[in-house]
Amino acid sequence: MSAETMIAPGFSDPVFQSQAAFRALLAALSEPGTLQQVAGEITPPEGLASATATALLTLADYETPVWLPEALRNGPAGAWLRFHCAAAFVDDPAEAAFAVIDGEADEPKLSAFNLGTDQFPDRSTTVVVQVAALENGPALTLAGPGILGSRNIAPLGLRPGFIDELRENGALYPLGVDVLLAHGEGLIGLPRSTQVEEAR
Repeated sequence: MSAETMIAPGFSDPVFQSQAAFRALLAALSEPGTLQQVAGEITPPEGLASATATALLTLADYETPVWLPEALRNGPAGAWLRFHCAAAFVDDPAEAAFAVIDGEADEPKLSAFNLGTDQFPDRSTTVVVQVAALENGPALTLAGPGILGSRNIAPLGLRPGFIDELRENGALYPLGVDVLLAHGEGLIGLPRSTQVEEAR
């Protein structure tokens, strides 16, 4: 096996590291807009932020349909996820339980993913949106469950119209996808129950 095809290690202490990551993911979605550090102490494969790789290592397995952009799925990231969690990749975003998208890419839109059903709203896709940074971008104001009053975030590297997609997603509540913004070891949760507006 050449150096280029070597697969980087996953968790060194799977139980402890996956529990810590799971707590950070829960905190991100129950306290929207708060920065959570997801330090899995792993070397992520090319194309995945450390927080994204750690989240997928924690949540995905052979029964969990995952959608990745084609370049990631066919590259080191896909090989790494197949090796460490036997991830089951799907071509159709609507079939995914978890998905990773580039915040600046035009497609797929949030509405292309599984929005859940009236009987099973919890079966919607959790979408990890990889961004250029979790600060120094245009300010957004968040409100809703888990937020006292309002909270501001300023992610950098979201495509034009993404805030409209988040608004449309929120209007579907209790249906809709849950979103996690990821960069480096940081995560910010934007569950479907969160109202997002551009800060005035």
